[in-house]
Amino acid sequence: MLKIFKITAILEGISYLALLSNMLFIKPSNIELYHSLLYPIGMSHGVLFIGYVLLAFVVKSSQKWSFKTLFIILLASLIPFGAFYVEKKYLKNV
Repeated sequence: MLKIFKITAILEGISYLALLSNMLFIKPSNIELYHSLLYPIGMSHGVLFIGYVLLAFVVKSSQKWSFKTLFIILLASLIPFGAFYVEKKYLKNV
């Protein structure tokens, strides 16, 4: 289950960065391309985010994480590059 969480964390981080780059770089120059990419990128990010949060709660018990560690892991999902930090610091033994 930890390996699935690690893969989900990486994919969630990539989708978050894709969503941000769509907003920052594509929207000002090509609004039609922005609108056509917004739904698929946003939907995939939303699904991966929900999976990340649910898997964090599942993995918490098997890894014996404290509530502080779980809070940091959940907070990192809201920050750009945060999922990569979690993968590097908390999931490195996979």
